[in-house]
Parts: sequence; C-alpha cells; structure tokens
Amino acid sequence: MSKPIVAIIGKPNVGKSTLFNYLAGARISIVEDTPGVTRDRIYADTNWRGRDFTLIDTAGIEPSSEDIILSQMREQANLAIAMADVIVFLTDVRQGVTAADKEIALMLKKSGKPIILVCNKADNFEKDKEEIYEFYNLGLRRTISNICSKCNRNR
Repeated sequence: MSKPIVAIIGKPNVGKSTLFNYLAGARISIVEDTPGVTRDRIYADTNWRGRDFTLIDTAGIEPSSEDIILSQMREQANLAIAMADVIVFLTDVRQGVTAADKEIALMLKKSGKPIILVCNKADNFEKDKEEIYEFYNLGLRRTISNICSKCNRNR
C-alpha cells in the first residue's frame, strides 16, 4: 500500500518551505524571504504522530500572472494538487485574505481533495486571533488557526 501524499499549497512567501522542512524533520527546501526560490516540487517521506506519508513542497502560486516562469511554477503546483490525497493550504494571517488566496481556494475546492487551511505567521496569537475569522470566508471546512513559527506548535 502506498503512502498518502500531502501537498503544501499557497501564494509566495507564506512559509510553505519552512513548514515542509519542519514536518520533514530536515532542512531540505531552501528558505528565503525572496519570492520564487522554490520553483519545482520537492518531496520528502516523513512521519507525523505515527503516520507515514509523502510531503510535497510547491512553489508559490500567482493565479493571475502571465509571466512564463510564474505560469510554469503554477503548473508544478497543479501537478502536486493532482497527485495529492490531502492539500494543506497555507496562508499568511498578517496579510489577511487576498485576491490570490480567494482564487487559490476556488482552484483547490474544484480539485475535490480534502483541504486543511492553515493560517500561518500568527506569532502573537492574542493579537492575531481576531484576524483569523476572515479566513472562514474562503469556505473551507477544516482550519488550523495558528502555526507559531517561533514555538513550532499548534495552539
């Protein structure tokens, strides 16, 4: 029996590679503040809480860009979505819901795959907790309201 595949999807610079490295337990993906560092799919076999699965890191999706490199990066993400059994949709709570987030959410819902919405970069949960409610407007059922990048744990 093959392992389930989990793809991390989102727009550029929301922390996809950081989350990927954390879940993989190794620094596999390059982490930079510069958008576009990850361009291809990156894979890691990992185990989280006793469950084995294959994790895919993807490039940031710019849904409406016609740039050739950005469209190829979007195609790599689409391939990961097609392969995935579960999709982790990573967003940035500090930016709020953007037009790109709305387009990506629609694209992911059309895939018919289970989607877990993660609102990242809420390092000060008391300050940021009210901002999280905006993300429910994306119409996704399962939401993890905070991944604290400093403490590396769910709250």
